[in-house]
Amino acid sequence: MGIISFIGFTLLVAVYAWWKTKGTNENSADGYFLGGRSLGAITIAGSLLLTNLSAEQIVGLNGQAFSEGVLVMAWETLAAIAMIITAIWLLPSYMRGGITTIPEYVEKRFDQQTKSILTILFLSGYVIVLLPSVLYSGSLAFSTMFDIPAMLGISQQASIWICVWTIGLIGMVYAIFGGLKAVAVSDLVNAVGLLIGGMLIPIFGLMAIGDGSVAEGLNTLWTDNPDKFVAAGEADASIPFGTIFTGMMLVQMFYWGTNQAILQRVFGARSLKEGQQGMILAALVKFLIPVIVVLPGIIAWHLFDGNLENPDQAYPSLVKEVLPASFVGFFAAVLFGAVLSSFNSVLNSSATLFGFDLYKQYFKKDASEKQIVKAGKIFGIILGVLGMLVAPLIANAPDGLFAWLQEANGCYSIPILTVVVIGFFTKRVPAIAAKIGVISGVVLYSISQFAIKPMMVSSALKDAAASGITDEKALSLIEAEAYPHFLHVMAILFVLNISIMLIIGKLYPRATDYVQKITEDINITPWKYAFITGVIISIMVVSTYLIF
Repeated sequence: MGIISFIGFTLLVAVYAWWKTKGTNENSADGYFLGGRSLGAITIAGSLLLTNLSAEQIVGLNGQAFSEGVLVMAWETLAAIAMIITAIWLLPSYMRGGITTIPEYVEKRFDQQTKSILTILFLSGYVIVLLPSVLYSGSLAFSTMFDIPAMLGISQQASIWICVWTIGLIGMVYAIFGGLKAVAVSDLVNAVGLLIGGMLIPIFGLMAIGDGSVAEGLNTLWTDNPDKFVAAGEADASIPFGTIFTGMMLVQMFYWGTNQAILQRVFGARSLKEGQQGMILAALVKFLIPVIVVLPGIIAWHLFDGNLENPDQAYPSLVKEVLPASFVGFFAAVLFGAVLSSFNSVLNSSATLFGFDLYKQYFKKDASEKQIVKAGKIFGIILGVLGMLVAPLIANAPDGLFAWLQEANGCYSIPILTVVVIGFFTKRVPAIAAKIGVISGVVLYSISQFAIKPMMVSSALKDAAASGITDEKALSLIEAEAYPHFLHVMAILFVLNISIMLIIGKLYPRATDYVQKITEDINITPWKYAFITGVIISIMVVSTYLIF
C-alpha cells in the first residue's frame, strides 16, 4: 500500500505539472528560465518554500535540534525577516531592471568581468555544497525510513549511492526538460503535501509521548526536557546567542536577497505586486516551519533517550517509529518531492546562470534564445552528474550535515552579498572595487576557516590534554573559544570587505553616478500592504524569541 501511494502521488504531481505547463514556450529564454514571467503569488510562495525546505533542512535541522534543542530555530524564524526586507526594498530594484539573474544585476551596476566572477562563485557553491547536501540528506532519509540496506542486503554506503543517483536522475528530467514553470508548479503541489505530511510527524510523535494525547505529549516533552527549549545558545552551541545579531542575519540576507536559486522564482512573477505577495506569504509560513523542522528533533531526543548513532538520523528514525503504515507512502512521496524541488531548482538556476551569464558572453556572442536554452540544459546535466558524484562524500561531515552546509556556504555567500549591497547603496564605487571585494572575501574566509581555525583549535585541545582536561563539556567550550564562531567571522569579513570597497570608491570613483535603466516590460507597481504586513510578521518573530 505504501509503495502504491508513493508512486501514485509522485505521478499525480508530474502529470499536473505537465498539464499546467504544456502551453508555455520552453524554447524561449523567458519561457524556459522564468516561466514566461507568468507566476502568481501562491505559486511563487509554494516554490520558494519547497526550494528552501528540502531534506537537508528537514533532516539536518532536526538532527541539530536532537542535539541542541529549539535554539536552531534561528535558521528558520529569522529567515522571515530577511524575506520581508528583500520583498520591500531589494525586489523593486531587481524588477525595475527587468533582470533574469543576480549576476546580470551586478553587470549593469559594475561590468561583465564582475558578473562572470559572481556566476562562477554561484555555480561552484552549488556543485560543491548545495547539490550534494540536498542529494545526501534525501538519500539518508529514504535509506533510514525504508531500511534499504536490510531490504536489499547491501551496506549503508551502497544504499546512499543508489538513492543519490535515483533522486538525481529523476530530478534532472524535471529541471532540464521542464523549465522553471514545471518546477514551480510541481513545487506548489508538493508544498501543500509537505506541510500536511510534515505536521503529521510532530502530531503522531507527541501522541506517542502522551499516550494518545497531543497536549499531554507536549506537556511531558516541555517538562522533561527544559534545556531543549532555550533559544539562547551558549558559546559552544552551533548558534551562540550573539551570532543572531552578527553573521546570522547576513547569511539570511544572502540566501533570500541575493541567491539566484531562490530569486529566480520571484523574477518569474507576472508583476512586482505578485512577487512581493508571494515572498511575504512564504515569510509567514516560514515563521511557522520550526514545528516541522525543529520540534520533531526534540521529540526524537525524548523517545530515543538521546541514543542515536548519528543525529542526522533523528528525523527518519522518528518517522519510521511513529507514522502509521498507511501514511508512509504519502509522506515518502512529499519528502521525495521536496528533495526533487531543491535539486531541480538549483539545476534550473545553474542552467540559467550558465546560459545567460557565461555561454552568451564567452562561447557564442550571437547565440539565439533557443541556443542559450540548449546550452543551459547541457550544462545543467553536467552539473547534476557532478553533484551526484560529490554527494556520498559528505557522509562524514563534522558537527552534523546542516552545520557543515552553513559554514561551507560562507566561502561564496558573504562575498556575493557584499557586492550586491555596495551596488545597491552606492553610485560611484567602481568595478575594480567589486572585483577586489569578491576575491578578498573568498580568500580571507577560506584561509580563516580551513587553515587558521584548524590550527588554533588543534593547539587549544593539545594544551587541554597536556593539562589533563578530559571532560567533554569542558573540551567543547575550549574548542569553541579557541577561535571565533564562523558566523562572527562572516560578519567581520563583511564589514572588512565593505570598507575596502568604499575606500577604493573614495580614492578611484566612477566618473559619473550610476543610473539604473527601468524596464517597461514588467508592471512594477508595488503591493500597498507590503510594509505593514512585513512589520506584523517581524513582530511575531521577535515575540517568539521573547517566549523562549
